[in-house]
Amino acid sequence: MSQHEDEQPDKRGFKVEDRRRFSESGEVRPEHRDAPVQPAAAEPTPIPPQSPAESATHTPPFAMNFSTFVISLSTQALAHLGEIPHPIDNQVAVELGAAKQLIDILGILKDKTKGNLDAAESALLESMLYDLRIKYVEHARGRS
Repeated sequence: MSQHEDEQPDKRGFKVEDRRRFSESGEVRPEHRDAPVQPAAAEPTPIPPQSPAESATHTPPFAMNFSTFVISLSTQALAHLGEIPHPIDNQVAVELGAAKQLIDILGILKDKTKGNLDAAESALLESMLYDLRIKYVEHARGRS
């Protein structure tokens, strides 16, 4: 490089622009105050049944959120603990290994979502875990 090139600022540089809507304190940045808020994505439209026989028994799917996800995993764990019949074959069977795995998954969710849940979600997860762990210990001691 020549001495003249060293003195010139590089014109090929780049500009960093912060386009976040909120500041570090959680306030809306002035340049975003009047900007329209993007609406949340709409719920997916359920797929219609394929035959008239299915339409009589078809129920529309429910909205999936964190609470329904936790309840779903808890229900599966209860079925593996023999507390409720299996939803497909209506049989009651105890599978402690599968129940333990689901309880551990709920425990991981609790750890990984700490501080990111609202009070109701946190209370639901905490109470489900407590109840499932108590039931698991009761079943494990009964089989020993």
